[in-house]
Amino acid sequence: MKERAYAKINLSLDVFNVRENGYHDLKSIMVPINFFDDLYINKSENNHYYCNRNFIRFDEHNSIIKMINILKDRYDIKDNHSIILKKMIPVRAGLGGGTADAAATLRLFQRMYNLNLSKEEIAQICLSVGADVLFNYYNYPAVVSGIGDQLERITIKDQYYALLVVPRGGVSTREAYELLDMNTCDHPDIDALRSALENGDDINGLLGNSLQQSAFKLNKEIEPIIISLKQDGFENVLMTGSGAGVFAISKDESKIKKAYDDLFDSDHYVRFTSLLLD
Repeated sequence: MKERAYAKINLSLDVFNVRENGYHDLKSIMVPINFFDDLYINKSENNHYYCNRNFIRFDEHNSIIKMINILKDRYDIKDNHSIILKKMIPVRAGLGGGTADAAATLRLFQRMYNLNLSKEEIAQICLSVGADVLFNYYNYPAVVSGIGDQLERITIKDQYYALLVVPRGGVSTREAYELLDMNTCDHPDIDALRSALENGDDINGLLGNSLQQSAFKLNKEIEPIIISLKQDGFENVLMTGSGAGVFAISKDESKIKKAYDDLFDSDHYVRFTSLLLD
């Protein structure tokens, strides 16, 4: 059985509080993009794992394995499985590749074992694996708040196209949060951006990311990419998630495609894509 695991971008991300347990309260507008891993899972006599990227390890830290172990324990599933992951989404890029793979695993198991799960069960399972897994499970534009456990679907009026530029080295999410200074970092107006997206208004100046300041310190290639894209005439440029991926978005498809062609032979990973709005 096959399932697509879609990447996401954060059009804005505001981190505004640290709880006593160390979790951060955030508010973000997250949107899936037309860029995905392909995941295949089937019942098998023995457990078998394959990925086209040899640095991917199917151990207890792997999000797919985490999800499978939770589901097998929770629903008394005894089968072994053949797992094939065609990995396309860069890792440590803020694009949600790992959480997307976990969410795709849950959708596959629901089909494979006819799991009739309630919304509450889906939320519990997703959050037991990771904060963004619930968003990746539903794959629709949303305001995500709390620790990633609260989703409010939104409607984006206009189609946007996106250029992804991912530098080498990535960024550690843990380290980005450790360096976060909430007194000096950006705190974008999430509600203002939501209103503009829903009404088809100008979004210039409304994108922001509280973690961008931290990520600049961890990966010195991020800030120059953002500066370069802005110098090339893109007004809406931002780092996604905890980095290191950067995106530029525009309603002008030809402008994004031209920038992609210009950057294709650069040292960075570049990709042309679009927002998934349905």
